[in-house]
Formats: sequence, C-alpha cells, structure tokens
Amino acid sequence: MHPEYEVTDWRGLTYFCDFAWITPYVKLIVEIKGFGPHVQDMDRRKFCRELNRETFLTAMGFQVISFAYDDVAQRPELCITLMRMVLARYTNHSEADAKITVADREIIRLACTLSRPIRPIDVSSHLGLDHRTAVKALGSLCDKHLFEGVTGTGGKRITRYVLKSSAINYL
Repeated sequence: MHPEYEVTDWRGLTYFCDFAWITPYVKLIVEIKGFGPHVQDMDRRKFCRELNRETFLTAMGFQVISFAYDDVAQRPELCITLMRMVLARYTNHSEADAKITVADREIIRLACTLSRPIRPIDVSSHLGLDHRTAVKALGSLCDKHLFEGVTGTGGKRITRYVLKSSAINYL
C-alpha cells in the first residue's frame, strides 16, 4: 500500500488519497474520514467537490473504500473485518477456485460492469495489458467455460466474448 497517494484529474486538480493499493489487476483507494473535516465543516461546495473526487477516482478505475476515523480509532476490529471482506474479492478462496486467477475475476467483474460482450481492447485498457495478453486471458476464460467467444462478420475470428452465467459464482 502506498500512503498519501496523489491523483491529478483532467483540470489539473490534485486529489490526495490516504492509502492506495495498486497492482496490475487492482486499484484500491482507502480513505479515513473524520467527522469534522468531512461532514461537520463541509459546505455545499465542499460536499460537491468530495462527491466529484470519488466519482473521478471510480472513473479512473479505482475502487474507493471509506472508513470513519472514529471506527478506526475506537472499533479497529470492525474496520479490519470489513477490509478483509473487500480484499477477499481479490484472492482465491479455495482449492476448487485455484484455477481462477485474480485477473480472471477482474475480467469477469469488468464484463458484469459493462453489461455487454467484452472485447480484448476492453480488457487491455482496464488491466493495462497488451492486446495479445488480453486475447490469451479471454481465451483461457473460454477454456474454463466462463466466457463464450463470438465471431465477427466474416465468421473467422473471435471478436467479442460473452460472459456465461456460471462465471458469476467466481466473484
């Protein structure tokens, strides 16, 4: 985890995040929010800015997790349990799932989010992979019977991949 991570938006505004966990497959931001600065001392403009900040981070592919400072200080076991639940999404849960990688889960999650057949370019953009690696990953998911390839107009090459309903079990 990186403490005090910094992200700049298209307008040049810089957003500071308390913690960031960034891997090739996961971009997670953890925020600890105090009641005073994040609620009590907030006016409408600051409230809008905070919501826009979180939406921007989400649009940039980050998952934003927020904890109340009071919970971190007074009920750390609750925060630890919640954090473990979030991080469990990115780990293999059993030996039966061992063949499903974190990248596989993230591709399944991407397909659910997009709600349409996905293309290698979608996976490439989302995970920061080159085209060939994205095609291999999608082919592997077809071999595992979690996606089905759909050919293009000529019927020769697979151009899109449709999520099978059984893949939802791996999220």
